[in-house]
Amino acid sequence: MGKRIAILQSNYIPWKGYFDLISSVDEFILYDTAQFTKNDWRNRNKIKTAGGLVWLSIPVRHRFGQLIQDTTIHDSTWCRTHWRSLSQAYAKAAYFKMYKPAFEDLYKKCGAESKLSNVNFQFIKEVCGILGIETTISWSRDYRLVDGQTKRLVDLCKQLGATEYLSGPVARKYIESDLFAQENIKLTYIDYSGYPEYPQLYPPFEHGVSILDLIFNTGPEAKMYMKNFCGPDACKSPDGER
Repeated sequence: MGKRIAILQSNYIPWKGYFDLISSVDEFILYDTAQFTKNDWRNRNKIKTAGGLVWLSIPVRHRFGQLIQDTTIHDSTWCRTHWRSLSQAYAKAAYFKMYKPAFEDLYKKCGAESKLSNVNFQFIKEVCGILGIETTISWSRDYRLVDGQTKRLVDLCKQLGATEYLSGPVARKYIESDLFAQENIKLTYIDYSGYPEYPQLYPPFEHGVSILDLIFNTGPEAKMYMKNFCGPDACKSPDGER
């Protein structure tokens, strides 16, 4: 049996594609030893409201060159503000009441967290539980990290005994595919196109929002609108093969 892994920075309440990536691999590494990027998905995401798309951003202390794992939160009131915004936006969603207790408790708990990575992990773990995703999740800091962007990914694959590396499509811009081929590690890119629409508040429909939108609107049927476990149309190798 082969082993497939994915490596990606932690995001705050990520979109559904992030969880499709997690559910499609045997082990998922949170790459929070990477540099924190300002105005990115690490500390913010979008939700739908009656007034349109709204960003929910965790306020963090930022200095050039800092790592995601070292990024700290500078205002603990963010959790109350975010939960209030979510409650107002999704009060009329079909399954908001079902998941309200779990997420309300999680936001209260995360108010005591000082590290962004820890907050992101708590939300990722909670959503994985709701979706029934049992993929092992680890941290890049727990492994040897060699120099070189692609070399590091390849070496992490080797440390985990991986036979396949599943990547997000944006990484095509920088991944050196020949380095994977030299180590007989299959390089595959997940395909985020073709997601079906689901019952969503406040048209027009928008795919690129937090997974919470899907959960609050569809509840136990959320996975029907995802590509979990890398179905036949979810993943493609670099040459276009399935």
